[in-house]
Amino acid sequence: MRTHNCDVLVVGGGIIGLVTAWRAAQRGLRTAVADPAPGGGAAHVAAGMLAAVTELQYGEQTLLDLNLASADRYPDFVAELTAATGLDTGYRPCGTLAVALDADDRAQLRDLHAFQTSLGLEAQWLSGRDCRRLEPMLAPGVRGGLRVDGDHQVDPRRLAAALLRAAELAGVAFLRSAVARVECAADRLTGAVLADGTSVAAGRTVLAAGCESGRIAGIPPDVLPPVRPVKGQILRLRVPPAHAPFLSRTVRAVVRGSHVYLVPRENGELVLGATSEESGWDTAVTAGGVYELLRDAHDVVPGITELPLTETLAGLRPATPDNAPLLGRTALDGLLLATGHHRNGVLLTPVTGDAMAEVLTSDTGELPPYAAAFGALRFGPARQELTV
Repeated sequence: MRTHNCDVLVVGGGIIGLVTAWRAAQRGLRTAVADPAPGGGAAHVAAGMLAAVTELQYGEQTLLDLNLASADRYPDFVAELTAATGLDTGYRPCGTLAVALDADDRAQLRDLHAFQTSLGLEAQWLSGRDCRRLEPMLAPGVRGGLRVDGDHQVDPRRLAAALLRAAELAGVAFLRSAVARVECAADRLTGAVLADGTSVAAGRTVLAAGCESGRIAGIPPDVLPPVRPVKGQILRLRVPPAHAPFLSRTVRAVVRGSHVYLVPRENGELVLGATSEESGWDTAVTAGGVYELLRDAHDVVPGITELPLTETLAGLRPATPDNAPLLGRTALDGLLLATGHHRNGVLLTPVTGDAMAEVLTSDTGELPPYAAAFGALRFGPARQELTV
């Protein structure tokens, strides 16, 4: 039997697992990642909106603070990644425009604007005409919108590639196999056995396996994180040179009660999404999902019907009961969580890496104050509610 010893074993090689491993290795910890295909996961499907302000929902003020803290880190974070690896992450400080198509949508967007400004957030209300001046491809029926220059974007696939390379350069060992089960001794998690038979002894294990985090064998049932999959279907289109520039910034809207967004890349790709479906573990792309996305996006930007459709995908977002992440120590000694980021995984990547590095290297093992509300124990026997 092959064996591997490390200070920290990260279960899951998506962007959350990769950033956790990278930051741990930078702090001098011998770190390994167990994943058969690191760099994949939900981020491979995600659009990469860094939309702390435009995605704000009522009752999520505490999560907003964490989102803003991570958004503020992004410019330095991607600069550090590029300096370390030479790889571009596709980060664009291009801003976001959220638009309304009818009177009801306009009233809802107005309410959101009032909520945003009451919290001191920067968002500018625009008339429909002003929206079309910014983005001439918008439909003539746009009734108004919110311009948020502070909501940016990144390419999650490029981000994952850069994190993978940065972790390799920092000395992280990649064990390209899934975890078959974790192992415990004397009420402490001591490591894992991988599907290929490798035995891993670890001082601490970080569960960062997205939706799979709640299905790892060997973890006591009362410690398993309450993470469920939420399906999202997404489309990718190509903007030919003859149609460029198509959009200069991310455009979002609510159409017939469904959220739709269009994220333009500098390389001519246009990402269109996304559905939100409580469909268990199903990852099939459906005709209905593709139709609804194209229909709603066409109502916002009619010109999309002229663009080639290059990719259809579905992925699973890891969601918790309050749709906020689970971070830090659990009731099982030696086991930590970095999972449950739901729709904010890409946005929360920098702050999650920093928070987990603090937990792994501090004398107390506590989360830093900015992340304390998202402790992994809040759904345990002594449940702590996420307060707003």
